[in-house]
Amino acid sequence: MTGRTVLLGATGYTGDLVLESLLRRGIEPVLAGRNRAAVRERAERAGGLNYAFADVTDPASIADLAGRGDVLITTVGPFERFGYPVAEAAAAVGAHYIDSTGEVGFVRELRRRLHTRAYAADAVMLPAFGYDYVPGILAGTLAAMQGGPAVRAVDIGYFATGPLWRGLSRGTRTTMRDGVTLPSARWRGRRLIEERTASRVHGFTVRGRRRNAFLVSGTEVLCLPVTFPELDAVTVYNGWFPGLSRAAVLLSAFAGIATRIPGGRSVIDGLTRPVIGPPGGPDAAERARTGTHVVAVASDENGTVAEIHLEGPSIYALTGELIAWAAQQLATNRFRDAGVVGPVEAFGFDALLHGCADLGLVPV
Repeated sequence: MTGRTVLLGATGYTGDLVLESLLRRGIEPVLAGRNRAAVRERAERAGGLNYAFADVTDPASIADLAGRGDVLITTVGPFERFGYPVAEAAAAVGAHYIDSTGEVGFVRELRRRLHTRAYAADAVMLPAFGYDYVPGILAGTLAAMQGGPAVRAVDIGYFATGPLWRGLSRGTRTTMRDGVTLPSARWRGRRLIEERTASRVHGFTVRGRRRNAFLVSGTEVLCLPVTFPELDAVTVYNGWFPGLSRAAVLLSAFAGIATRIPGGRSVIDGLTRPVIGPPGGPDAAERARTGTHVVAVASDENGTVAEIHLEGPSIYALTGELIAWAAQQLATNRFRDAGVVGPVEAFGFDALLHGCADLGLVPV
């Protein structure tokens, strides 16, 4: 049985990339959004797709978007503000669900609120199924498998090839700005803890050079311990701008203090507004100039026992392709475990590995 696919947020930057990826796979989704003219125009430009009007601030308009066995995709963020009504609507009817969030707190909350309900309905819910954080989960799984049962810690670093700063969308810049003020989750001592973002810096070898990365959140800390219960520690780092890692430590400390002062949040927003930039994101030519490089280092009590490097297309192209691939799997009932789950739980390691390879995300 093949379910219907619904894409909420198709008129946004990420949503448009997901739509193009879906169409390349022969999937013609129903487009949904709150801007009636924009949704209608995008549906017509895509060849006359069906469309619906829905506003994430109006739960009633979301409730009728999908039914049992359908696939509901949303790229409408920030998800802490706009994501819960969509996810709850999917769980209520037993629809499969995929989103593009990078907000780990949102993913944790979906697991707490909706896992049991989705599991009972045999529905799969896949938050953060894009560049955030499928590459790190795949690399971490490969490293832990290669290292064997003695592995106790996995460190994951996200890097980019090519001039990334000009190739960042406004949404990514905003997320980075806001993320500096929030704590980052780590798996340590076989439990989740929180530390100040960028409070630690870690070095990785990338294409033969040592590059620094600073502490960030990632759903690897939620997913890898499920597959490898013996892990004592999982930590995620971002090394997009290795030369600024030390500066990020100071910035996060300043931001943490400022946000506790009345009016401090407004001061930070004002100071950083020039770097947020206009709406939208890099075009196809700009995306082609950058690529993804993810490192996972597995260690036992004596040190490093395995190191995996993955490379693939740009962070945005990869997100679009990953979401479209997952939607195709779910629409045709090719999944393993239901509930609010991670990539390996949902599809199995072999299917995920081969699926990512088909998208160009491969070990190097």
